Amino acid sequence: MRLKNISLLLLIFILGITGCDDEPEKPQVGLPDSLTVQIEYSANDPSIVNVTAKANSVNFFTITFLDGDNTESTETPYGTATHTYTKSGLYEINVKAHALATNYIERTDTFRVYIEETKTEDGRPLNGYSSPMTYDGMTLVWNDEFDGEALNESVWNYELGTGSNGWGNNEQQYYLKENTIVADGYLSIEAKKQFFGNRQYTSSRLTTKNKKSFKYCRVDIRAALPEGQGIWPALWMLGNDISTVSWPNCGEIDIMELVGGTAEGKSDKTVHGTVHWDNAGSYASYGLSNSISTKFSEEFHVFSLIWDDEKIRILRDDKQYMVITTTNPNMSEFHQEFFFIFNVAVGGRWPGSPDSTTDFPQKMWVDYIRVFQ
Repeated sequence: MRLKNISLLLLIFILGITGCDDEPEKPQVGLPDSLTVQIEYSANDPSIVNVTAKANSVNFFTITFLDGDNTESTETPYGTATHTYTKSGLYEINVKAHALATNYIERTDTFRVYIEETKTEDGRPLNGYSSPMTYDGMTLVWNDEFDGEALNESVWNYELGTGSNGWGNNEQQYYLKENTIVADGYLSIEAKKQFFGNRQYTSSRLTTKNKKSFKYCRVDIRAALPEGQGIWPALWMLGNDISTVSWPNCGEIDIMELVGGTAEGKSDKTVHGTVHWDNAGSYASYGLSNSISTKFSEEFHVFSLIWDDEKIRILRDDKQYMVITTTNPNMSEFHQEFFFIFNVAVGGRWPGSPDSTTDFPQKMWVDYIRVFQ
């Protein structure tokens, strides 16, 4: 009896082993097939590229836009992805159709992106407003088109250092010659985050004092401006007698000032035109601002002064936005000759200090200055 039980157990054990051997093998996962890729440019923006991929027996896609430091990879069950390019060029897109993460087929397509360049590699805008070389009833009496390879020091002076009390405004930069460059028909003044002379920033300040000065004229200055919190570019004029009568008795005409930043009262999309004078022993000023929809760093604009024996007018792209009558006897400052000043200040009472949002370096580009009488 005991022998029969042992035989039965042995038979069950053998059958159990045989049953395991008869289990069906797990099916192998197949690969997707018939992978197609469609590449389309956005109708409104050729820098935006849309990809649509399709395949049979697919669970998800990996779409990779090979774009240097801007390479972007997307996993999607729908086979669609979008990428924005910043430069024209020949690019590749790799698409993988997955059954599983490690089971896929792939293809790589090459295509070309054409983008209208808006700036040069060094940041100079390529587009913008321009003004004519002639006006009816007026003569071009002086101009600088910055066509040489260096600043014309027979016309321009460098003002160096930190000035008195930060040039009277608690400005934070140290002005150097090296931050001014003339090349390719443009003048550039560069503000840098650079420690020099116990200051954290450097820039340049140019004047035509004792070399070029004018009374009653039209001035056109074509420029593209820097941007950012604490950045303060200016195209302006002071009376020739500042060394003897001081400011504000000499008078000041600010053809353009921009107070960079996005806080209240500061904007990279707003310029200011202002005059300053001594009003019978007390300081006086008058000015208005002009705003556009884009930053003044994106394109060139023409900042103009129209000045005669009765009024001072300030314009942006031939659109007048500030006018003041100067026939009041207390405004005698505006009936003498003035010289020009171009500078990019950093910090100061008006803009405040740069902060973590401020990108350096920042450049003001000047295409030309033209004076008509």
